[in-house]
Amino acid sequence: MKVLLFGKTGQVARELCDRPNVTAIDRNTADFTDHKKVLEIIQSTDADIIINTVAYTAVDQAEDNVRLANIINGTTVTEIAQLAAKRDIPFLHISTDYVFKGNGNLNWKIGDATNPQNTYGRSKLIGEQGVIAAAGPYVILRTSWVFSSHGNNFVKTMLRLASNNQELSIVKDQIGGPTWSKDIADTLWKIASDFYAGNGKTGIYHFSGKPNSSWAEFASEIFSQTENKIKINHILSKDFLTRAKRPLNSRLDCTSLEKDYGIKQPDWRKSLSTVLEDLK
Repeated sequence: MKVLLFGKTGQVARELCDRPNVTAIDRNTADFTDHKKVLEIIQSTDADIIINTVAYTAVDQAEDNVRLANIINGTTVTEIAQLAAKRDIPFLHISTDYVFKGNGNLNWKIGDATNPQNTYGRSKLIGEQGVIAAAGPYVILRTSWVFSSHGNNFVKTMLRLASNNQELSIVKDQIGGPTWSKDIADTLWKIASDFYAGNGKTGIYHFSGKPNSSWAEFASEIFSQTENKIKINHILSKDFLTRAKRPLNSRLDCTSLEKDYGIKQPDWRKSLSTVLEDLK
């Protein structure tokens, strides 16, 4: 199985780069703001599967860079999907829970109505719609709260802040499933392998770690596993204002992924222990 991977340094991309027969394309080779170069690569590839991990993920900055976010997360993704469909190459694409409104307390199901509340979410929805409209073989994998031992993420931020503070104020009313980047990469690889074997199923799927937790609970587990005695003050989202509105509910219903691909939700607490060991 030959895989063309867009992305090389991101959290998920780094977990895929070292797998067999993967050609990873970085920004210097194909910048998503220049779709022509991206399409040239797809046109000439002999890959069996295309995986995209590239995204504009600066959620707050996106509010002031709407056009850029829409191009990277929407327009270019759409054009990749269209060309992949013409060549009948399965296209696997990562999306986000931010495409939903982010209210309520139930797990978001695949067919629930989308209604993103910020620019980042809207740009990712444009990409989703483009992939679906291209009508080729595809999987859109929505995930949430990605963490790893590299890149910028909540785990590394908490460890950095804990080294200089005796107490921290962490949001308690945003709930979701923390998800290890390697678990996402393993999921994409399983899906890609099934497509290569002729057993892939096109559609949107959800994947996140379990159990659902608040950011404050996530932080508590980080400090518990690192035996850090830092005090955590549980606060509400309204007391921690950000440029972009964050969803209160990032819970994802992942039952379809297990039904169609046999992939179960991992316990993020076990994944976290591996990440923390790597960071040592």
